Amino acid sequence: MNYLQAFILAIIEGITEFLPVSSTGHMVIASAIMGIGKDEFVKLFEIAIQLGAILAVVVLYWKKFFDFSKWQFYVKLIIAVIPALIFGKLLNDFIDEKLGNPIFIAVILLIGGVILLFIDKVFTKPEIHHEAEITNMSAFKIGCFQVLAVVFPGLSRSAATIIGGMQQKLSRHAAAEFSFFLAVPTMCAATGYKLFKGYHLLNAENVKILLFGNLIAFIVAIIAIKSFIGFLSKHGFRVFGWYRIIIGVVILVLYYSNIPLHVS
Repeated sequence: MNYLQAFILAIIEGITEFLPVSSTGHMVIASAIMGIGKDEFVKLFEIAIQLGAILAVVVLYWKKFFDFSKWQFYVKLIIAVIPALIFGKLLNDFIDEKLGNPIFIAVILLIGGVILLFIDKVFTKPEIHHEAEITNMSAFKIGCFQVLAVVFPGLSRSAATIIGGMQQKLSRHAAAEFSFFLAVPTMCAATGYKLFKGYHLLNAENVKILLFGNLIAFIVAIIAIKSFIGFLSKHGFRVFGWYRIIIGVVILVLYYSNIPLHVS
């Protein structure tokens, strides 16, 4: 992997991690176009650059994350992340198999896209507009929705948790923000585990590429998060639904055109 490829993948991560469009699906297309072989470091890089995206959330919402007097916030995040940690560990082999299947990812993208076309009409009467109003039980149920994204690569962690939030009567804005908050412990766990397993790959040059990628992902994620909240509040999910459908079709076209698709 060279710095240009790292730059492109980091931009993709920064934009797509917090949008309901599946970062996995975009990595499939980007890898195919750039012809990046999936060696062990590339797999590590695609997970580890999540640290930059995580930092973007913490920086943008620093008052929320560092107000230690409101300990209930941390309790909710712990409760919400537990289901994904448990099922991620139990179903690790199944998940790895599906991550290597571009057809599966494309189909999940398409299904998720169709759902987003109509989701705004399903949840029309939100009752919760701020994180402080979310109960521990609602946080747990949102965490259970996150499991769907873990088990079905291509669904999008963001899409699953936002829909879960809206199902729990959160407004679009509140659901999106809680999805951002929940991403921090979830992605920290996934990244930490990957770095622990792949620490032997971290020679001097690879560390430089990782730092560069995380910096780019951080900058892009800052912009993406701020833009997404405003857009979602005004326009809803329909445009993201059509976009997911297009990405799913592109992956299918690439696959059946015998263009190599490299999947993590």
